[in-house]
Amino acid sequence: MEETLMEEPICEEAILAEEILEVKPAAVVNKNGVKAEAAAASGGGGAASVGSGGAGGGFSGTKIFTWFMVLALLGVWSSVAVVWLDLVDYDNVIARAKEFRFNFSEVLQGKLSAYDADGDGDFDVEDAKVLLDESPGEVASKKNRTKGVKERPVSLVQREAKAESAMEEPAAVPLPPISDDFVPDDSRDEATHPYEDESDAIDMKGELVKEAQPQQTIEESKQYNDQPGFQETQEAVRLQLQYNAEDESVPEPEADVEPELESVPELEAEAVPELKEEPVAVEEKTPQEESEGNAEDQPEDMLTYKAKMKKPKLLNTFEKTIKTEIDAAEKLRKKGKVEEAVRAFDTLVQQYPQSPRCRYGKALAEDDLAEKMRSNDMLQKALSTYKEASELPNATPDLIKATLKKRAERQQFLGRMRGALATLEKLVQIFPGDVALKNDLGVAHLLIGDNKSAKRVYEEVLTIAPSDGFAKVHYGFILKSENKIAESIPFLRDGLESGDPGTDDGRFYFHLGDALQRMGDDSAYKWYEIGHKRGHFASVWQRSLYNVDGLKAQPWWTPKDTGYLDLVKTLERNWRTIRDEALSVMDKTTGLFVPEEENLREKGEWGQFTLWQQGKKAGESCRSVPKTCGLLERYPEATGCKRGQIKFSVMQPGTHVWPHTGPTNCRLRMHLGLVIPKTGCTIRCTNNTRAWEEGKVLIFDDSFEHEVWQDANSYRLIFIVDVWHPELTQYQRQTLSPI
Repeated sequence: MEETLMEEPICEEAILAEEILEVKPAAVVNKNGVKAEAAAASGGGGAASVGSGGAGGGFSGTKIFTWFMVLALLGVWSSVAVVWLDLVDYDNVIARAKEFRFNFSEVLQGKLSAYDADGDGDFDVEDAKVLLDESPGEVASKKNRTKGVKERPVSLVQREAKAESAMEEPAAVPLPPISDDFVPDDSRDEATHPYEDESDAIDMKGELVKEAQPQQTIEESKQYNDQPGFQETQEAVRLQLQYNAEDESVPEPEADVEPELESVPELEAEAVPELKEEPVAVEEKTPQEESEGNAEDQPEDMLTYKAKMKKPKLLNTFEKTIKTEIDAAEKLRKKGKVEEAVRAFDTLVQQYPQSPRCRYGKALAEDDLAEKMRSNDMLQKALSTYKEASELPNATPDLIKATLKKRAERQQFLGRMRGALATLEKLVQIFPGDVALKNDLGVAHLLIGDNKSAKRVYEEVLTIAPSDGFAKVHYGFILKSENKIAESIPFLRDGLESGDPGTDDGRFYFHLGDALQRMGDDSAYKWYEIGHKRGHFASVWQRSLYNVDGLKAQPWWTPKDTGYLDLVKTLERNWRTIRDEALSVMDKTTGLFVPEEENLREKGEWGQFTLWQQGKKAGESCRSVPKTCGLLERYPEATGCKRGQIKFSVMQPGTHVWPHTGPTNCRLRMHLGLVIPKTGCTIRCTNNTRAWEEGKVLIFDDSFEHEVWQDANSYRLIFIVDVWHPELTQYQRQTLSPI
């Protein structure tokens, strides 16, 4: 009887609840990679016990209460599974909702029908995976993935927008995705970023290709380049840098790296100032900047200089909306894929013809392609594109400046000095307060030989910025070229001591030391020593600037040392023939002997008659001395020496030649005595002094300091023959630029 009474309270609803609670959930991998099946099963068992205990305790057993308990327990364990087992990263979902401006309540309620990926009418776990860019199989292994480059997830809205855009636009050059190793143009406030470091500055050295160059330009440029020790004409510089678009079968080049005329500064160079296009997230200060104190403690010219060290803004308002496309094309260029970059930027120019930044990018890509192809035609195309970019409306001031500076730099590269001057004059008109542009303009005037205009420019700069080192060294250089030796010294010295960009140049150490020597100041050798330590001079004595490393360096040579014994013997055997022809043209009425033009004399008269210059016959000169020229024709080490001369030299009594050095270590100089007074004529090379003898050859390396005295009672006549340094290879002799 009791057994029957115990079984009656058990109702169908309790049995149903127990069956439901005993359903075993599928195994789930938790965040530690451990299956949660056992935990879920034990939890279910616990729930059943509570249900049965409740039944045995005499609960009402009504349907409403039973189902309430069932649903409550299921809700609890569903929450545990979601949160603890990491089935759905709802924090991330909510963050995405905020990012894409979703309704928070809809996210929490699972009602994002727009993101119903599986079509079940609500927003659930599978839909969350789609929003998080995860496939269903990725959930279990999410926490164990190897960390890599993080990329911004792309939402469905973005994907749909991209798909629609791809359908509407014509096929173009594919642009690569932007990765973390690429730093694009930054459209944020320029005050938070340092000046862009333009790595686009190009040091292009092609083989020697001679092009027509107006003689006027060549002669005008000599005043700046042909000072003592700087006799490399602009023609030589142009040839040294010129592309060779025709001959690709040149043997491998030698390891000859010569100093070139400094580009107007990134530029560096943008050398022209090398604009730097790599923005930096955090501006770091150099030790020098740390020691400079606050802005209010600094002179106005220093603040002006620092102002130009900020990152320029190259994008206008519209271009910020297409920044991703510009960055992708720019990445191609910076990765060296210049052909693809040209096509990509050309596509952008066609799509956005009024975008200055797209056109500027195209010009840079064409410039890079010109270097790769070694093509002047392609470089000319880049020049045209630079001009177009600078003239478009809505170009930012910084883009106009960068574009025109780059154009001026490339014009100088092509030897178009007057075109570069016109471009820089336009820049100065647009940016009258930019000291760096005025400095560049001064150099452009010097390169065409217009020292007066350059002097006026640097006077203006020093009025605005009296401590500008670049202006000081150039102004001092101009004063020295005007033979204002004492006045030039403080400008050259202060400019070098400033350490400003563009001042650490061997030419300025050379001219400061030379000026001090002429004033009898032994501190000249201190500056020569500094120049040597800075790498500009091979030694304190050997101060040439256009050098080939590794050549034997000694001031005095013997004929045997040179290996040119046959040439020396020919000169000494025929010295009387050579002398007689020289005497026949020494008459001043012939006009063949011209005064020395390099400002090397302290006093006296010194005339020269040139037969070969830079490896070429000098006009009709050999017609006057045919026997002498005939003797030399079979010695290419002399007649083919593009860094030397063959000439007669006559020096009158009372002449003194300042201590000086030649421009290059690539030659040796032979002196054949023709008419030599018995006493009073001497030459010093380093600390060794010698005298000429009639019919004998003296050989020395004129890249070492040397000095000449003529204190005799009559003139001194010698024959000078420059020859290649014997250790130069045949390839080097063919490819070295003329001086």
